[in-house]
Amino acid sequence: MSTEGTVITEQLVREMAPVRDDHGHKNDFGHVLVCAGSEFMTGALQLCASSALRSGVGLVTAFSTKEGLEPLKVNQPCALTAAWEESVTATLRKASALIKKTTAVAVGPGLDESDPRSKALVEEFLLEAKALVLDAGALNIIAKNKEELMPILASRKERGLLPAVLTPHVGEMRRLLKDEVTPEACAKFAVDNCCLLVLKDNKTLIYTPHDTCYSIQGDNSGMAKGGSGDVLTGLIGGFLAQGIKPCNAGVAAVYMHSKAGKYAATFFGKRCMLPTDVLGSLSQAFQETGW
Repeated sequence: MSTEGTVITEQLVREMAPVRDDHGHKNDFGHVLVCAGSEFMTGALQLCASSALRSGVGLVTAFSTKEGLEPLKVNQPCALTAAWEESVTATLRKASALIKKTTAVAVGPGLDESDPRSKALVEEFLLEAKALVLDAGALNIIAKNKEELMPILASRKERGLLPAVLTPHVGEMRRLLKDEVTPEACAKFAVDNCCLLVLKDNKTLIYTPHDTCYSIQGDNSGMAKGGSGDVLTGLIGGFLAQGIKPCNAGVAAVYMHSKAGKYAATFFGKRCMLPTDVLGSLSQAFQETGW
């Protein structure tokens, strides 16, 4: 298999645009549950939820600790909120109810990996969420609990669920593999675990469960800042919630994220641009791509 695979182009992504009925209402466009953030990483939740809201999804519910939700309530009034309970059992009960009301789950940015509720929630989403994207803290939790959680990840298709989308950077991928990160190892991981693997780097590579690959060249050091991945995770979650299949959701989100990053770099400069500037540039990326 080529390490390049199919190069992601504007034409390719344009054809993936979901139908959007001007007579539709919010419940027609999906509902994504964003489980992210913690007391000391409140920004990750805000970036991820804000990006999901920009994706075109009808509703976004932010699910986090009470401390993690406070800034979001002030700075992102468009999102619904739901707070974790004190106990693991009560938190899982609330998560189960939320899964039934939503069409996709995005989990991981800013999670406190030491909190037992975080691990329990990652397992619950792996077991029950129809469409799922995992990033950051969720990936590290899986890496620390491989024997328990990897079989659940691999068996999602057998249980009638969509392949999960994983979005590691190289360091997170190394922890998942516990070995050298090579194209061959990543391709095997995606096939063996029946998941879509979005490996974030200067050249982002997407490995599918069907042993195919997509790539896009970044060449934008302005994106190499904390929070950029949270924006991507929110986009993928929002696309999944709208009914876009995992492969198309990953490909389209990576393209829109990259394109918005280029616009932000043009306006603010690579040195000064922030992930919030990428968020602000998504509208231009969507419009010029025909979405």
